[in-house]
Amino acid sequence: MRPVREQLEHDRLIRLLQAKFKRKFDPGINPGAEQNAPVGVAPAAVFPDLVLYSLERGRRLQGVIEVETGESVNHLEALAQWTHLAKLRVPFHLYVPAGMVDVARRLCEDNQIVVTEIWSYHTLGDQVRFALVHRSREVPPVRTAAVKKPAAPPSKPKNGAATKAKPTATKSKPRPKPQPKKKPKPKKK
Repeated sequence: MRPVREQLEHDRLIRLLQAKFKRKFDPGINPGAEQNAPVGVAPAAVFPDLVLYSLERGRRLQGVIEVETGESVNHLEALAQWTHLAKLRVPFHLYVPAGMVDVARRLCEDNQIVVTEIWSYHTLGDQVRFALVHRSREVPPVRTAAVKKPAAPPSKPKNGAATKAKPTATKSKPRPKPQPKKKPKPKKK
């Protein structure tokens, strides 16, 4: 449970990130105690602060984001939420205050929590600045949103003539030089 002032700042950050990711994803948010965008099915569903879905019709899960405040970067939070979010098969991004980056890194290392990216943030007046401070070498497999369609068969020319195949840029063995054709000898009668 966060103090009221920190909870308001937390929810404001979630809404800022939602606006930031709107072009690439369809973001769902869970500010405060709201449970709008679940990941998984009940009773094992988790509710990260920001859930990133693909823009395609299937709305596949593309990533999850957890925003922490100064009070919530602690061992209890790491075990209760970060471990579950890190086990999902999508990128997990963690946003922490600039002064808590080392604490968040240490908590992740101590508890074997694989975070795809850790971002720091700080507030200047009413503007918030984000900075990437850690990127994991271990990248979880990302589900692709679109399935590749097979290539369309080549179209037939209208006049029925055969088309020449275009040469490809692949390396192949050089062709031997063609031998001159011998003229057939006239048959004797």
